[in-house]
Amino acid sequence: MNKKVAFYTLGCKLNYSETSSIGRIFKEAGYETTPFNSQADVYVINTCSVTDHADKKCRKVVKEALKHSPNAYITIVGCYAQLKPREIAEIPGVDMVLGAAEKFNIIEHINDLTKQEKAVVHNAPIDETHQFVSAYSIGDRTRTFLKVQDGCDYSCTFCTIPLARGASRSGKIEDIVRQAEEIAASGVKEIVLTGVNIGDFGIRDGKRQDRFLDLLRALDEVEGIDRIRISSIEPNLLANEIIEFVAQSKRFVPHFHMPLQSGNNKVLAKMRRRYKRELYAERVAKIKSLMPDCCIGVDIIVGFPGETREDFLDTYNFLNEMDISYLHVFTYSERENTIAAQMEGAVPGAQRSDRSKMLHILSEKKRRAFYEKQLGKIGDVLFESDVKDGYMHGFSKNYVKVRSLYDPLLVNEIVPVKFTAITDQCEVEIQELPELLAHS
Repeated sequence: MNKKVAFYTLGCKLNYSETSSIGRIFKEAGYETTPFNSQADVYVINTCSVTDHADKKCRKVVKEALKHSPNAYITIVGCYAQLKPREIAEIPGVDMVLGAAEKFNIIEHINDLTKQEKAVVHNAPIDETHQFVSAYSIGDRTRTFLKVQDGCDYSCTFCTIPLARGASRSGKIEDIVRQAEEIAASGVKEIVLTGVNIGDFGIRDGKRQDRFLDLLRALDEVEGIDRIRISSIEPNLLANEIIEFVAQSKRFVPHFHMPLQSGNNKVLAKMRRRYKRELYAERVAKIKSLMPDCCIGVDIIVGFPGETREDFLDTYNFLNEMDISYLHVFTYSERENTIAAQMEGAVPGAQRSDRSKMLHILSEKKRRAFYEKQLGKIGDVLFESDVKDGYMHGFSKNYVKVRSLYDPLLVNEIVPVKFTAITDQCEVEIQELPELLAHS
């Protein structure tokens, strides 16, 4: 009887792609994958260091795993495992902690699943992590996350990612294209390109050997994939030629997610971001000039050390005036071994919370305004398999979230629809267009 393995993923799309690839490693070794809320011989928890309360979340997930299988072998991987291996090793029930360089050799490390008195830690210094390991998610959901880049050479004062994932490095274009072809052959219709700093794609063996634009051009020729989405890209790396390419490409969709972090130049300088807000505004204007219906998402950090109320209002007004579609709002929290954690001018927690609430309200306003501009228009929606209260959901090319009464025949299908109304939950209701579907 095959041993069973279960997975739990905290954090970003990149983590999901890597968990899926680790799952395939287990499958090749003869393991059967089972849901996390069921009995398993091995539980693998892929952790994140960006979100708050990493230790608390890790402890809770370990505790849940042991409820299902008290004698299971618990392995922790991911960014938090690289940053705090000894801390994680002290969590009751943890058997093994694997750092960034070791997680893809997990089968070799697990061996015979013999539990020791103390957790085993395999964690090389991050500056010894040079290899790019490819990954993509498949079978988990309608869209597939394809890892094209890892690590980061930037030194933003608030960020621990370079400490957790190492220097920027990428796969070869021909290898990534081959993976995209494998994904296409599986029936997946949308690929989301993911990485830590994907605009910096092209570094191998410490040298720049390719450009992100060259990767996009190659992927645009992959047959069998209907859509390719760029997950997140730094504004200073989103060159005009990339925007122009996406605007006329066959498969890349009109959706950009650009982290801003602050709309105040003084705060941007303290963060060591590599642009000023004027460049960000130029990028948004360029996108909208070529793709008026393009969806633009923005990452924002509130409560950074030294951010005054005037600085925050500067950010708020900057965002309010721009033609953007939604915000991902992060409340600043101190991270060990970062420059920002040592800065003066800590913003009180209540003020951080108030600023976050203001931007969440602004995000809802921006999303609704973007959706309202889509009403009456026709778009293609890729439906997903989730069902809630009798409804299923999907996304248009420009990331409009729609809902429709559940129909199993629509799962993983791209359907032409007319956007008709916006619900109280800020989802778009639709009218299917069978006359278009018949000719598609």
